[in-house]
Amino acid sequence: LMYLLECAPQTDNNGSLPGVVGESMGKEYYQALLQEQEEHYQNRATSLKRQIAQLKQELQEMSDKLKSLQEKKSPKVNGMNYQGTKEQTSNDLLEFLHSQIDKAEVSVGAKLPSEYGVIPFESFTSMKVFQLEMGLTRHPEEKPVRKDKRDELVEVIEAGLEVINNPDEEDGQDEDDGVGDRQLYSENDFIEGYYRTERDKGTQYELFYKKMDGMEYRHVTLFRPFGPLMKVKSETVDISRSIINIIVPLAGRTEAFAQFMQNFRDVCIHQDKRVHLTVVYFGQDGLSEVKSILESVARETDFHNYTLVSLNEEFNRGRGLDMGARAWEKGEVLMFFCDVDVYFTAEFLNSCRLNAEPGKKVFYPVVFSLYNPAIVYANQDMPPPVEQQLVHKKDSGFWRDFGFGMTCQYRTDFLTVGGFDLEVKGWGGEDVHLYRKYLHGDLMVIRTPVPGLFHLWHEKHCADELTPEQYRMCIQSKAMNEASHSHLGMLVFRDEIEAHLRKQ
Repeated sequence: LMYLLECAPQTDNNGSLPGVVGESMGKEYYQALLQEQEEHYQNRATSLKRQIAQLKQELQEMSDKLKSLQEKKSPKVNGMNYQGTKEQTSNDLLEFLHSQIDKAEVSVGAKLPSEYGVIPFESFTSMKVFQLEMGLTRHPEEKPVRKDKRDELVEVIEAGLEVINNPDEEDGQDEDDGVGDRQLYSENDFIEGYYRTERDKGTQYELFYKKMDGMEYRHVTLFRPFGPLMKVKSETVDISRSIINIIVPLAGRTEAFAQFMQNFRDVCIHQDKRVHLTVVYFGQDGLSEVKSILESVARETDFHNYTLVSLNEEFNRGRGLDMGARAWEKGEVLMFFCDVDVYFTAEFLNSCRLNAEPGKKVFYPVVFSLYNPAIVYANQDMPPPVEQQLVHKKDSGFWRDFGFGMTCQYRTDFLTVGGFDLEVKGWGGEDVHLYRKYLHGDLMVIRTPVPGLFHLWHEKHCADELTPEQYRMCIQSKAMNEASHSHLGMLVFRDEIEAHLRKQ
């Protein structure tokens, strides 16, 4: 239109534009038309701005009157409550926020079609985040670099402290004790947390606090329904009497078992002191050595809480764990299914206790798997001691997010879902079948990387007797265990590198 007004040639003296029939409409007519349209849109914009201002004012009024809503079923947000100017508006907002929690997998597990449907948790401490989604640029352990992520985690930790230090009647705290008698918690008492986001609902946070000199943990669940933080529950968790039955299936590999028992002695006997060890041994070769190692540890440390189950048959991991679970005859117990190549810390044992609950939750931690030390430390004369290899670095290992063998769950839950599929023979598969059983049920599956659980490297042998699917899984695991992307690249291009050095 502007082009026609300025550039079109005039066909007669009255200045009318070509193509316009019956009327003599020149520049002035179109300028008036433009002005009229411009005024119309300005009025429309003014009206929208006025509506936005009114909405902002109503939202501010809702935020300013938080406490009065506490008397009517309201969630707590940073210790305060929301109320709008109109009761109906407030109730609608609360109903929406509560519906977000009800729809999310916070209190009850959701039935999922496969392991790919699980939304894993990320774990964090006050200083670091342990993450699964790394790509090739992020690290398995990071300090939060982005300011918004740091602020988010700080806000969540402080909100949890506000819930603990200012409990409601519904939290079950003894109100007879005055505030002066109640033990207050600080940021230094925060132990660990987990979070995950359901994209259409919000973010769930599980927080744990503990005093240095006590064994009681405070557990707070918070939920951010793409809005303010809302308290879901606050409870006290006492794990001082929680026994863990560590079940290890084994065949041969006595040297690896001796190394495992060294870690068991340091962590379980000297530090934790609330464990029972069940070793399920297959075959006769090496059985006497295993007995000797167990008796030696028992004699030196006065530790007798162990059971040795001997099976004179071919190794089957699922059957071994199943036999270990059924060998326990003292009723309910928390079980940790463990392999002889796994190194764990005392902190992990407490995480095991905190994240498994009979009839409600099973814990499937993601193990940090170490690469072949001969490749990782190729520039050194020999690899450092095992304890010095336990670092979360890109070139030292990776989060084994495709493995489901290490798990903490209660015996009754394990028996209720039917245990392992004992038809699975040889390497792999049995742990995935059990994992899927829980996914198809009502129990919550807590899946998160944990810093205190390591899988030590050992050479893998994939037997010819395996099915094609099992053999593929075995080879894939073997390849991923060997070295990092960059180290494997150095091996692949070793001839090129040596040729370049010779030219130089």
